[in-house]
Amino acid sequence: MAEESKAFSEVRGAVRSALEHLQPGSKIGIAVSGGADSMALAAATKMESAEGAHQLTALIVDHRLQAGSGQIALNAKSALQGLGIDQVIILEVDVEITDGVESSARRARYGALEKCAKENSLDFILLGHTKNDQSEGVLLGLARGSGTRSLSGMSGHKGIFLRPLLHIERATTMQCCSDLGITYWQDPHNEDDRFTRVRVRKLLVEMEREIGPGIVEALARSADLLRDDADALDAIAKEFFDTIDPGDIDVASLARLPRAVRSRVLRMAIYAAGAPAGSLSADHIAPIEALVSDWHGQGPSSLPGGVKVERKSGRLSLFQRGQ
Repeated sequence: MAEESKAFSEVRGAVRSALEHLQPGSKIGIAVSGGADSMALAAATKMESAEGAHQLTALIVDHRLQAGSGQIALNAKSALQGLGIDQVIILEVDVEITDGVESSARRARYGALEKCAKENSLDFILLGHTKNDQSEGVLLGLARGSGTRSLSGMSGHKGIFLRPLLHIERATTMQCCSDLGITYWQDPHNEDDRFTRVRVRKLLVEMEREIGPGIVEALARSADLLRDDADALDAIAKEFFDTIDPGDIDVASLARLPRAVRSRVLRMAIYAAGAPAGSLSADHIAPIEALVSDWHGQGPSSLPGGVKVERKSGRLSLFQRGQ
């Protein structure tokens, strides 16, 4: 391998920081698309796992949404084996388009990765999201009027998923691949303006040009700060939630909570009643909040998963239709 470059050293250092907390011999999956971010991640992880420090398996998800996607997956597999990662699994998925291609593909991808992790007893899966991905997500959240949790972006560690490159810029991973002689796939979808994230990506470039450099860094830093706030509010809400019956909640006790905490308690209660994970938006929560803070005899509200919420005799009743 070529003499270590500045870009590769930066990527490798980020991976080292993520892996140093893991037990020796951990079984690690590396999610690889074939693009620069994931290929740089794979190369650095292989170097940091030399001499069998960890057991590596590369995971390539073929969404089968583009012509020739199978060959792209095979090319990525060959490139990974060229890096010395012998265990490579190609996961073919069927993407059910329900709420846009991007969201549907993301849901299918994570589902396939989690299923593969269980089947192969993987301890963690590394993802190649960069600082640019983080800042794009924050800007998307702002455009949608999302709350603190959404604006806090992606976490470096959530469940089995680790994101070592969240403080590395995309340009660094591209330079890393160039320095190592790694040929990476450039997804044509990344230039397709039909996709919201592509338009946001181009907007960030325009903002950097018009406002000045540092926008990507500032948005990513904001995500870190907001995540601390969101974690603290979630913890306070969880402490209250653990003291109540989530299907039958005293309205007066909810009314005493700060709204930021109360909205989290309401989300927890609705999910506990059977709403699908991740299905609730601010528009879903608003009428439930009004049952507490703007009560004037409203009827029950229907929510995802068949959940209904109504106010009776100073209490919120949450249940699924048919119960």
